[in-house]
Amino acid sequence: MFKYTRHSLKKLETLFEEIDFTIRYEKGSFTSGYAIVEDRNIIVINKFYDVEGRINVLLDILGQTEVPLEALGEKSLKLHKQLEKNELIADEEEE
Repeated sequence: MFKYTRHSLKKLETLFEEIDFTIRYEKGSFTSGYAIVEDRNIIVINKFYDVEGRINVLLDILGQTEVPLEALGEKSLKLHKQLEKNELIADEEEE
């Protein structure tokens, strides 16, 4: 079971760093709570989101992103597999 804690948020942020995404928390008028700046791998999340909201946004983006598994470190790879197993992110091979 995935827990919505600051520690889990940090693990997700690390995973995104390993695949060359920059995460920024800023205020803005995002209709969905986040924006992805195309071709620059920058994710901007509403800074007023709580930990659970931030995690849900990152999981949503992760499900839409093709993750090069060879770029992940051991801990991030384990997290990615756990998220796929619990079906919190979509498996790209099924699509």
